[in-house]
Amino acid sequence: MNIIFAGTPEFAALALQALYDAGHTVTLVLTQPDRPAGRGLQLQPSAVKQCALKHGTPVAQPVSLRLNGKYPEVALQAHQLLAATPHDVMVVAAYGLILPSEVLALPRYGCLNIHASLLPRWRGAAPIHRAIEAGDAETGITIMQMDEGLDTGAMLLSQRLPIAADDTTASLHDKLATLGGSMIVEALSALEQGLLNATAQPSEGMTYAAKISKEEAALDFKQSAVQLARKIQAFNPAPGTTAQFGGVLIKLWQAEALPGASSPQAIVPGKILSANAHDGVLVACGEGVLRLNTLQKPGGKRLPAAEFLQGFPLEGGQFD
Repeated sequence: MNIIFAGTPEFAALALQALYDAGHTVTLVLTQPDRPAGRGLQLQPSAVKQCALKHGTPVAQPVSLRLNGKYPEVALQAHQLLAATPHDVMVVAAYGLILPSEVLALPRYGCLNIHASLLPRWRGAAPIHRAIEAGDAETGITIMQMDEGLDTGAMLLSQRLPIAADDTTASLHDKLATLGGSMIVEALSALEQGLLNATAQPSEGMTYAAKISKEEAALDFKQSAVQLARKIQAFNPAPGTTAQFGGVLIKLWQAEALPGASSPQAIVPGKILSANAHDGVLVACGEGVLRLNTLQKPGGKRLPAAEFLQGFPLEGGQFD
């Protein structure tokens, strides 16, 4: 099939590579404009752009596709390019720009989206983060026929994936990205054979996966140890969770709620109950006790608790 692909991060790049590997012809790739990154803030191409250029596929990077938006001339040029590019279907994965109705209507088979959740649960921008943060036992991939709503289109294919107890957003992202690549190839094969059936999303069970904000990074030790452990896993690798200790902002990357442990009632949440190489860093929470396993001080590296404590003692202290 002739495919226009729209996507930006690594999650989408793995799907794009799967399309190449399956022998599809990708006639055009849409991705977001290059962004400054690294210490030198040099402009860096997206993972999808790098993949497309490696395969010699033309790349377009409009800042908007909305004809009634802030950049109507840019959007019009993009629409004209899409209309002039041979394609049967558009595949979309974590593109990051809104596709207006005019774009959705262009492909003969419409626009197929690779979404990293079991819709209608976790519609929106951060389905992987929110599934871990909520303590979901499973997630998955849904291949969806796009419409003008926010992840509201009919479901074409879905597959479940268990969330392991030690999964972070990083590890779960990689599993789902691989699954998404194989599933979009499967969906396109069924589409070519006329075997891809659409099912409306159920009206019950809808949740919204709001974009992760930096303001959410600060831990509130009044919450339970279980909640905090989930949040630390959900915010790894980005943006990371933080806690203040004596005016120093410490990043927390790995932790676990100690089963059956409880802190004394008189202890204020955030109190460090012990901090040594044997016990690790144990912190009182609103409910239960949290063991911090991997920490990072400003300008330092992520370190296991025992190594971190050699240069940054925490014994008897208090997280603010």
